[in-house]
Amino acid sequence: MSAARKIWGFHGGVHPPENKHQSMQVPLRPAGIPPQLIVPLSQHLGAPAEPIVEVGQQVLKGQMIAEADGFISVPVHAPSSGVVLAIEDRAVPHSSGLTAPCVIIDCDGKDEWIEHHGIEDYTAMDKQALLQLIRNSGIAGMGGAGFPASVKLNVSPETPIETLIINGTECEPYITADDILMRERAQEIIQGACILRHLVNPAETVIGVEDNKPEGIAALQAAAEGTGIEIAVLPTKYPSGGEKQLIELLTGKQVPSGGLPSSVGIVCQNIGSTVAIYRAVVHGEPLISRITTLTGEAIQQPGNLEVLLGSPIEWLLEQVGYQAEQNNRLIMGGPMMGFSVTDLGAPVIKTTNCLLAPTESELPTPPPAQACIRCGMCAEACPASLLPQQLYWFAQGKEHEKLEAHNLFDCIECGACSYVCPSNIPLVQYYRASKAEIQQMRRDHAKSEHSRTRFEARQERIEREALAKEEQRKARKAAAEARAKAAAAGESEQDVIQAAIERAKNKKQQSADPAQAAIEKAKAARAAAADMSPEEKARSGLQKLLQRKQKSEEKLAQSREDGAADNVIEALEAGLAKLAEKIEAAEAEVAQYGPAEAAPAPEPTTDPAQAAIEKAKAARAAAANMSPEEKARNNLKKLLERKAKSEQKLAEGREDGTQEKVIEALEATIEKLAEKIETARAELAQFETSAEPAEVAVDPAQAAIDRAKAKRAAAAAAPPLSQREQLEQNQAAVEKRLQTAQDKLAEAEAEGSDKVEALRMSIDKLTTKLEQVRTDLAALED
Repeated sequence: MSAARKIWGFHGGVHPPENKHQSMQVPLRPAGIPPQLIVPLSQHLGAPAEPIVEVGQQVLKGQMIAEADGFISVPVHAPSSGVVLAIEDRAVPHSSGLTAPCVIIDCDGKDEWIEHHGIEDYTAMDKQALLQLIRNSGIAGMGGAGFPASVKLNVSPETPIETLIINGTECEPYITADDILMRERAQEIIQGACILRHLVNPAETVIGVEDNKPEGIAALQAAAEGTGIEIAVLPTKYPSGGEKQLIELLTGKQVPSGGLPSSVGIVCQNIGSTVAIYRAVVHGEPLISRITTLTGEAIQQPGNLEVLLGSPIEWLLEQVGYQAEQNNRLIMGGPMMGFSVTDLGAPVIKTTNCLLAPTESELPTPPPAQACIRCGMCAEACPASLLPQQLYWFAQGKEHEKLEAHNLFDCIECGACSYVCPSNIPLVQYYRASKAEIQQMRRDHAKSEHSRTRFEARQERIEREALAKEEQRKARKAAAEARAKAAAAGESEQDVIQAAIERAKNKKQQSADPAQAAIEKAKAARAAAADMSPEEKARSGLQKLLQRKQKSEEKLAQSREDGAADNVIEALEAGLAKLAEKIEAAEAEVAQYGPAEAAPAPEPTTDPAQAAIEKAKAARAAAANMSPEEKARNNLKKLLERKAKSEQKLAEGREDGTQEKVIEALEATIEKLAEKIETARAELAQFETSAEPAEVAVDPAQAAIDRAKAKRAAAAAAPPLSQREQLEQNQAAVEKRLQTAQDKLAEAEAEGSDKVEALRMSIDKLTTKLEQVRTDLAALED
């Protein structure tokens, strides 16, 4: 089959020693179940997944434990059954050596699956629903950066795909994970390729394999018989497995700088990802394991193992006889593109295709870098036709604009330039660092632009308010002059009344918008304050402080009665203490002017806290005459009412962007009330089994659960939405929440409320989320 296809070439490339024989002496075997799994929430390119399990929760194999958070994101599943021990930051496999959020699972050894089943006839399934199934199975690229497979396969109908390429080249030295997969599971590869072909509808489907894998080629050719899938044999050359290099080898087309393969009518998928898609569609299994090559002279039993994602590297190395004293450095990946692992507690993830443990004699430590001699060998070896020497100079000088002008981001970090450099300069490390710096600068620039836009909007708002204030002053002056003229002209009382009615109507129309009404009210208050004498201002300020103190005392008393959390009570008490200090200062200021001509409104004589105590005493007196059963019923009713109020406050707090510690306090209060309700129901059950009162029969929490179930059932019955429709719905919802928050912020700023900062933080979060949704929509259009 391969003779019918012309094989092209690509610029550059090298031929490092392959060293693939070490791990191909034994068949593929399972690694087993480790005592503990460390499952990172980010094992793919894009936004990390959001955990949906809790500490102490029992999970089954294949159960979703974190859902996708964004368009370019995929969920994460439990690789085996057990109990969630923690959700915390742990070391992850990354060149930076930093930590990231992970779900820690204590395995029970049962390896018990969730209920799952595959699709009998995927060809009869809607393509968007099939893509959603692949997304929900957590499948990301298993041969590169881990790009979500569903995003890559979601090609627009307006973009016809000419060629579907399955990448089986595996050009990196030492790695044989794809080779063993082709030898032992060729039929699954072909069936997975058929699923991909159904999704993208290409004119041709080709599997590219290097000629150093004769057994794998033979197995694929036998499995592909009669399917129309072509097996193309390529000459061995590194890095022929690069996506753009493989496309050029098989089609002669070059993907433009900064472009995607779909722009030239091509879709590429890795061999491992293809098998994962087959398992997800035909068997209903999410991506929870992968084949990893363990090789190097410091390993006694090298080979390929099927490893559960999240297996600790240290535990995995123990299964193959790792000799740490002989290993000079542990590398994740191959010797060309891999990176050193600094923490053996890090786990295996979806992109972990190899763990290489060489000895010093096998892979010597690179010697110190020397000065560049401008030999040009790096430019000859670069498969992306870049100028590595120029990029090196620009990277050293932090000349980021020149780096981008010389297409730094086209570098695939294959390491060919470093491999041939006679001066042993770690060129790839310079490029990686420069890419990270440029990306951070872009993020900082976007953040500063957002801040600048907010500042300019604020300045415009202040100018509008100042202009409106000036216009109101002029209007008041004109009205006063008109009244004076009317009085001088002897205008009738009826005309004056009619004019007042018209002014009231106009004012009502202007205040139709609550936020605008609040702004107008604040403006009017500031305008009135501008005409006050210093003494009047001082007395007015004292009166407002006294009113605020009264409201705060009432809120404190109500919170104590409702059994609110301690930190909520403490916050209210602290607020009262600050108000008391302000009142004392205001009273001292007022005292300078002596007694007022007209005494200010007296401070409320009724202490709200004392009123609450009296109310409680009256309730206890009434309860003394109740029977035990009536007391139990009354207690249950009160607990349910308190729980309903707390749940309402929690919902309002989440909507308003209330501080996190207040949200946590409300959640803790609801949990305590739930425990008390269970105890009260048990106490009531001791009496005769008569029906509970109508007020008690409705559990607000259960009602909310029933509503959520009904909503999910309605969503399940509805036809599946496309990714574009989902994103558009998300955009509309976020825009609505953002508009609501902005209205509340305007009202809070006008009233001088203490919620202003919390609302601004909420608006910032919603703005960031809206920008992410819009970015996802733009990516979908591309």
